Amino acid sequence: MNKKILASLLALPLVAPAAFAQETSGFPAVKISGFGTGALTWTNEDRAEFARPNQVSGAADNVRTGVDSNLGLQADMPVNSWLSFTGQVLVRKDAEEHYGAELGWAFAKARINDNLSVRVGRVGLPVFMISDYRNVGYANTMLRPPAEIYSQVPFNSIDGADITWQNSFGDTTLTSQLAYGGVKSPLSGDIHAKGKQIAALNVSAEHGPFILRAGHAQAKITVEDSTSLNTLVGGLRAAGAGYGFTQLVTLANEIEAKEKKATFSSLGLAMDWNNIVLQTEYAKRKTKAYINDTTSWYVMGGYRFGKFLPYYSHANLKIDSAVVNTVPAACPAGYPAACTPTMQALGAGVRRLPNTGVGQGEQTTDSIGIRWDFASSVALKAQIDRVKPKNGNGLFVNAKPGFTGPVTVGAVALDFVF
Repeated sequence: MNKKILASLLALPLVAPAAFAQETSGFPAVKISGFGTGALTWTNEDRAEFARPNQVSGAADNVRTGVDSNLGLQADMPVNSWLSFTGQVLVRKDAEEHYGAELGWAFAKARINDNLSVRVGRVGLPVFMISDYRNVGYANTMLRPPAEIYSQVPFNSIDGADITWQNSFGDTTLTSQLAYGGVKSPLSGDIHAKGKQIAALNVSAEHGPFILRAGHAQAKITVEDSTSLNTLVGGLRAAGAGYGFTQLVTLANEIEAKEKKATFSSLGLAMDWNNIVLQTEYAKRKTKAYINDTTSWYVMGGYRFGKFLPYYSHANLKIDSAVVNTVPAACPAGYPAACTPTMQALGAGVRRLPNTGVGQGEQTTDSIGIRWDFASSVALKAQIDRVKPKNGNGLFVNAKPGFTGPVTVGAVALDFVF
């Protein structure tokens, strides 16, 4: 659906919410709810931009609103005691320079019994501890989810179905969710990631103030609609065949991400007990494509003083293995004059690929922040991050030559729900 049309539809409930909340002409009542964040984000660096996962641009040494700001609206329509419909639209800056609206959820839910339910349509992809509300700032302690782990899967939802089973065993509630489907998501510019045969299992146990969660997902990943990527792959194959460098053909096959298997496994723990707030996640990503295999984790702790909650977090993203750039720096004597310039251009193209090269994407972040719940359903947050890229640009975008970091990132945000 056209993003301008989605944005217009999104504005309708704000104009006349009462009309949607009433049951008229025999139609079921529709409940409208929403959430949003208004934020300012800046850094002390002008040679690279700090951005959230999948954003094409971000904040440098100037104040930007688009990094952490968003607006979401959700419509829930119960039909009867066992059937309901839900839709959620989110407006934010993602893989394009301007704000756009995306349909995050659009599903029918059937309640089979007190323990079992099925959803069909566009549903959230359960791969993180806070998958269902990662974009709802008010529901989270930190100003934003740590990018070190939340950048490792580019998909927020899938088109398919999921089944959820929940049961209590004494004081412990066990919930398991199995999802299956596919999705196509923009990454940046003309680059899209397509997930096929995505299967995800999410299991969590809640006991008093503690929540323990484990998850695993697998899929076949294709990176498509990229002119630059297709040109690079074709150039490697042509140069490999023309100049007799067989390793270039092998490299091209590794770079071409076409229905390559990928897995993501994670483990998380959360606690909110006697004003002490803790949250941590650990994850491993593995792929058969040029996208790096990674290990990522974070730990966050805070203490609630009345309406104030100061917190600290540390996050880490490490590259476990990556495709090796096997393009020769120069051609041996006796080769055509065009050989060495061709190798240099192809080598630079491989280095420019996202998440390519040993260490590219690695970084750590130390964050301190405070949350102030000064009014009902409204919270004000301030957060300072010290981001340290390792062996490359980390997760920063639009980096210029000479950028190494570290970078200090500041942000203030007003979160609300209604």
